[in-house]
Amino acid sequence: MSTRRDDVMATLRDWSKPGRRADLVAAAWQAGETNVSALAEAARTSRPTVYADLRSRGIDPDHRPKGTSVITNLSPLDIEGFTGVGERLDAEFDAALRRWAAEHPTATQEDGQAEGMRLAGLMDTTYRYADVRDLLAHEQVARAERDRLLHQVELRWEVLGTAAAWLAAHHAYVVAVDEARIAIDMWREHAEAALKRPFFCSSPRDEAAYRQIQEAGHPALEQALADLDRTPARTAEQLRANLDQAHERRLQLAAETLRAAQPASR
Repeated sequence: MSTRRDDVMATLRDWSKPGRRADLVAAAWQAGETNVSALAEAARTSRPTVYADLRSRGIDPDHRPKGTSVITNLSPLDIEGFTGVGERLDAEFDAALRRWAAEHPTATQEDGQAEGMRLAGLMDTTYRYADVRDLLAHEQVARAERDRLLHQVELRWEVLGTAAAWLAAHHAYVVAVDEARIAIDMWREHAEAALKRPFFCSSPRDEAAYRQIQEAGHPALEQALADLDRTPARTAEQLRANLDQAHERRLQLAAETLRAAQPASR
């Protein structure tokens, strides 16, 4: 299924009207494509031109847009004593049922059974929520680190143009490329793990438990789940390909620079 990001990137690749490129570059950036190399490839232009286009539309390329589905609340869960930790489930359930029984000494057996069913739903929903929330948080952290390090590659390369200690600056660039490769792979692993853990409410009891979790101050998960990249392996492969292609070309340019800097043979 096509996303807004896919649509604007396709439009950017097809731009032709003079003066439209900067608008389309800005639209792609705002839709979530913050990889400058990918923007340059789509627009059939250079990275410095992409930077200039973004700044001409009031966008600072050094500050990436934040998503609207960031999982920021990672405080421990405590929903009527349920923490979502797997090894504590049985003990927490027994403790919750004992508390309820102590508070309702005149309750009937039917009342106890109904409360047991409610607590079982709350326990299960809290456990599944904690699992999915943590996976989403790890994916978002890994995605932000991936994008930060890819951007760092561009910054390190730009520095080479004016670096006094050129070899040291070039080494920093090479290290940045290696770190970006690792970050891409780490993000893919976290994204694939998050995709394997869907979160859903299959009954009114589950929905009531989910509302209770949110009312306790914990974030909803729907938007973060919808924002997940559905093809992380393909995206990672494309990011690595873009990075490696640019790196190979840059190594060729660096080699030419080094040859020019060497003294002529006598």
